[in-house]
Amino acid sequence: MNGKTLTKTPVVFGLAILCCVLWGSATPSIKIGYEVFNIASNDTASQILFAGMRFVLAGILTILFGSILSKRVLLPKKTSLAPIVKLAMVQTILQYTFFYIGHAHTSGVKAAIINGSNVFLAILFAVLIFKREKMTWVKLLACILGFAGIVTINLTGGSGGIDLSFTFAGEGAIIISASAYALSSVLIKKYSQNENPVMMSGYQFFLGGAVMCAAAFIAGGRISGFTLSSSALLLYLAMISSVAYTVWGILLKYNPVAKVAVFGFTNPIFGVILSAIFLGEKNQAFGVRGIIALALVSVGIFMVNREKE
Repeated sequence: MNGKTLTKTPVVFGLAILCCVLWGSATPSIKIGYEVFNIASNDTASQILFAGMRFVLAGILTILFGSILSKRVLLPKKTSLAPIVKLAMVQTILQYTFFYIGHAHTSGVKAAIINGSNVFLAILFAVLIFKREKMTWVKLLACILGFAGIVTINLTGGSGGIDLSFTFAGEGAIIISASAYALSSVLIKKYSQNENPVMMSGYQFFLGGAVMCAAAFIAGGRISGFTLSSSALLLYLAMISSVAYTVWGILLKYNPVAKVAVFGFTNPIFGVILSAIFLGEKNQAFGVRGIIALALVSVGIFMVNREKE
């Protein structure tokens, strides 16, 4: 598939939605993984080990796919090492340590919607910290709508099946994870000006995953329950990151950022729908509060991505 083909709207639509479906499927896949690998909700070390194994595999697959697409082995330059280390610390280690901990202590639906706040946090980081964008009324309204969705999902459940509970290990960890993702998004935008984004993703996945595995193993983390089906699930989780980031990076290479990023608003939608289907959280996903929260977050993300600078 050549560069001209990758700029056609139907192709962009299909590939971008594929990425968002994959990312949305991570939420129920992780929670199912905890069950098949016998990882308890209070076993933080094993949760981090599980995440680390996923990203070591994701790094290998990303480098492999990227090398095949580039028709050369992707190797980092000396100037690439610092960005790779920084991204590994923020995007993989910080983000996914709290992402996995949070998923063990809250529902898949709540995690998917709360994690949608990363779009608004990315805007705040870009505006207030990195000074790369200007705050506009559209962006401000989108942020308000998004965080209103997060508040709504935590209101007393009633028929929606969602309660007012908020714990640091659950919802708090997901918010920290979303913040790390937002920060990494700004860093990727900065570093990708001079570096291959696919190469950076592959090596930072591998480095971050290796650090997580080592730290978790030393802390007593252990994984059991390896079968053909559970191993396939682990490989699928690795492929989610590998395939989605590789395809997303290719789309960004041949298209304006806004044309691709607009599809990001579907991430929480797919996360909620797939959690409802595979985790049996239909009350939370399709209850009144769940639908309102999802709508608020989705509208906010859509507004941010559609605004013309």
